[in-house]
Amino acid sequence: MNQRLSVLSATVYRFSKMKEVLVIGDSCEDVFVYCSANRLCPDVPVPVLNEKYRTSNPGMAANVHRNILALGVECDLLTNQNWEDFSKIRYVHDESNHMFFRADSLPRIKPFDTSKICYDYHLIIVSDYDKGFLSKSDIRTICSHHDNVFIDSKKILGSWAHDARYIKINHTEYHRSKDHIDKFLVDKIIRTEGPRGCVYQDEIYPVKKAEIKDVSGAGDSFLASLVVKYLENSDIIESIKFANKCASEVVTRRGISIIQ
Repeated sequence: MNQRLSVLSATVYRFSKMKEVLVIGDSCEDVFVYCSANRLCPDVPVPVLNEKYRTSNPGMAANVHRNILALGVECDLLTNQNWEDFSKIRYVHDESNHMFFRADSLPRIKPFDTSKICYDYHLIIVSDYDKGFLSKSDIRTICSHHDNVFIDSKKILGSWAHDARYIKINHTEYHRSKDHIDKFLVDKIIRTEGPRGCVYQDEIYPVKKAEIKDVSGAGDSFLASLVVKYLENSDIIESIKFANKCASEVVTRRGISIIQ
């Protein structure tokens, strides 16, 4: 399947049977520019970068989508139109894999009309990078219309997420939201902690030590594999363990890679 052609904007193309997963969220193009750096700029003390080559792939919600496809599960994506015009460009030293900086071209994205959503899916993922595609009210509406919604959002958590099935959040986002997490949210939160693994309901689920080359996109891979395993067995603990394993795999490769 051509993954670029399967990325949908505004319209979902339907098969006759209920499909497995719908991903809803904002997307962009993830670009890695690999450079050499042999001298400092004479004007200011910064390295002079010489581009050697670059790679690109669908990013943000589109990266969740392509990871699910890679795991062999039917999946649709609802995302912003012209998503390829929005980019995150990372400048990386080719030899050491050190990232010098990231430059984003991500103007506010046109809001999505949630009335266009078809809920005829076994599970829905909200992959919200908080670029304007989905509001808190939109996410609340999605959760109220489907009883199996997994959320990964850059927004500060609140009552708008009460009806989610599970909420995946990383360490930094968790501490931003900590004071807003109430009794309706606390038991739904799956918190990723990088090389420490994952925390769910105060239990730590560790990961095997791995040689980390790039953590970009690891959260997307974790979310995708979490959902795929949950669809298979409805066991959130086994799903967390599988997601840990998959995320540990992708961080051992350069750039943003999908689960293999």
